[in-house]
Amino acid sequence: SNYSNYTFSFPGSDLIRNNLTIHLNDKDLESHLYGLYLSAGKQLVDNHTEVHHKFPNGESNQLYKGILLDESKAVFNGKIFVYEDAQKTNAFQQSNNLLFSEKATVNAKPQLEIFADDVKCSHGTTIGQMDKEALFYLQSRGIGAQSAKTLMMAAFAFDVTEKVKNPTLRSYLEKEIKKIMVEA
Repeated sequence: SNYSNYTFSFPGSDLIRNNLTIHLNDKDLESHLYGLYLSAGKQLVDNHTEVHHKFPNGESNQLYKGILLDESKAVFNGKIFVYEDAQKTNAFQQSNNLLFSEKATVNAKPQLEIFADDVKCSHGTTIGQMDKEALFYLQSRGIGAQSAKTLMMAAFAFDVTEKVKNPTLRSYLEKEIKKIMVEA
């Protein structure tokens, strides 16, 4: 079987907590977890994932991206467990975050616990500021500052939004991202 989960969090509440636990309870199972969070004001977006590989030949893929504005905060705490019987597991976990404000903060903690010896597993995280040189480049080509920021945000989010197969939903998400950036 193949399971995909999409988690999108946007400004509008003070606190958002997303908990997701997946148990791959048979061989040859596949799961994909995609998350995109945009936070603003003093909002806190808190994402926690667990993937339990219990049988051989399982595959999991986690990609979470965060865009933080104002004084907002975010947490990504992801954990992959590979049990002893889960040989030939392929597990990937990535958390990327973009800070649009010097007052925004992210705490990211990707984790692996591997008890099998024939696996391919990786995890990582990035946290960075908006690239001022890229912003300048876009503006030097005649793109206004606000449009350039919106374009950069959409490009950053693309890795997650492109995974949405429903074109109507994907279009809605892309419009929401642009709307949030215009309001920022």
